[in-house]
Amino acid sequence: MADLLTVTGVIKHYGGIIALSDANLCARAGEVHALLGENGAGKSTLIQILSGAVRADGGAITLEGADYHPRNPVAAQRSGVSAVFQELSLIPDLTVEQNIWFRREPLSVFGTVRSGELRKATTNLLEEFGFPGLRPSQEVRRLTLAERQIVEVAKALARDPKVLILDEATSALAAKETEWLLGLARRFAKAGRLVIYISHRLAEVRQIADRVTVLRNGATVAAYETKAVDDETIITDMLGRRMDRLFPERHATAGNRVALQVRGLTVGHRLVGVDFDLKEGEVLGVGGLQGHGQWELFQSLYGIGSCKGAIELLGRPVAITSPRKALAGQNGMALVPEDRRNHGLLLTKSVRENLTLSVVSRFTRFGLTDAKRERALVDEMITSLKIKVGSPEQIAGTLSGGNQQKVIFGKMLLTDARVLLLYDPTRGIDVGTKGEIFQLMRDLAAKGYAILFYSSDPPELVHVADRILVLRNGRRAAILEGDDRTEREILRAAMIETQGAA
Repeated sequence: MADLLTVTGVIKHYGGIIALSDANLCARAGEVHALLGENGAGKSTLIQILSGAVRADGGAITLEGADYHPRNPVAAQRSGVSAVFQELSLIPDLTVEQNIWFRREPLSVFGTVRSGELRKATTNLLEEFGFPGLRPSQEVRRLTLAERQIVEVAKALARDPKVLILDEATSALAAKETEWLLGLARRFAKAGRLVIYISHRLAEVRQIADRVTVLRNGATVAAYETKAVDDETIITDMLGRRMDRLFPERHATAGNRVALQVRGLTVGHRLVGVDFDLKEGEVLGVGGLQGHGQWELFQSLYGIGSCKGAIELLGRPVAITSPRKALAGQNGMALVPEDRRNHGLLLTKSVRENLTLSVVSRFTRFGLTDAKRERALVDEMITSLKIKVGSPEQIAGTLSGGNQQKVIFGKMLLTDARVLLLYDPTRGIDVGTKGEIFQLMRDLAAKGYAILFYSSDPPELVHVADRILVLRNGRRAAILEGDDRTEREILRAAMIETQGAA
């Protein structure tokens, strides 16, 4: 089919920072077109321009052969372009149906919402596209991250777009929901429309994308028919170099001292009687089907919500009733949360402020700040974690997803906590940054840190963790180690009741 959307020589600057220098894209009606690149390559900036969130500084864009330069998201949506961003834009206090039709609700002559028509429109939409597990009347704040992501998709489809942009839309979804969304994307494209698909999961790209465009450092560097290119070539184009390996070599670093002992940990019916030991120098993976108590485990250990059971840190019984108590220096725990933008960062604050917020006492005395000491700590973290930032005063919300995650790691490490809780730390992160994070984890383990690591991607657990705790229905199903540490055994333990607790 003919090109539906073309991007030619688009540029975008933020002060001295070049976000896009020469972005080009030709995408056809009737295809799924993958847009790939490292975090910071310019993908987010390009789709923000296409969706009307920001304005380009130069270049040309056409939609159906006509000039296309939307002034705002509403103008883009009226032109037929809707985006589902990785970072969600829902209103927590509203219901599913109110979010989907926000500012487009059916109104009476008196300006009040016709609740019956609103419910009918929502029900029809959910039935038409087979949306899994959503009720129109549910409050968004009560939904899981995966469910909120699905609401974002429903919100975009409700506008009946010609161009649907999916930005890491599967990163928070379990396998079943991911298959649903991939099928929906193919169905949408077969109807003669265009899907622009952004993902760091090359297996998904191969499954649904017809063509691939690669960005690097703000410029388009390659475009392929998906079936005509191999993964190694794509990764090399993304990085500008060949990547020797994604996962670091794993050497035995676990000591004999137990850093974290958990007995009978229970959170309502979501987590029941979980026992495990985590040693200094060990990476203990947490696996199982998504939604089987993993997040409740991490929340309760970090003092979010109430729980029952016994916890010992470095041989001392502790009662962790709040995150403040969890962050107790070298005798404490630090968390990399699931939702980095809402729970891990203050997006409107600078990188410096985000890094040092939890450790202000280290460079203040009698209410006065030692700016030199603060700057030294910040510079050390930026350098050691290779955070790509114009200056420490750059606003955290303007960083790429991968660099935002590095800031959260830096904030965590500055607390001096020796037990690290990493919840899906590479979700939505490019392959190059993933490799850096995996290497950092193994380096920290070698220094004696104890790491509890959940990933929604089983190969990460297999290749990075020393042992794997598998949860099933909120209970410990198995501890896998040695030759049993495989994707097959993780799935077996997660699904087969007779596996039993190890």
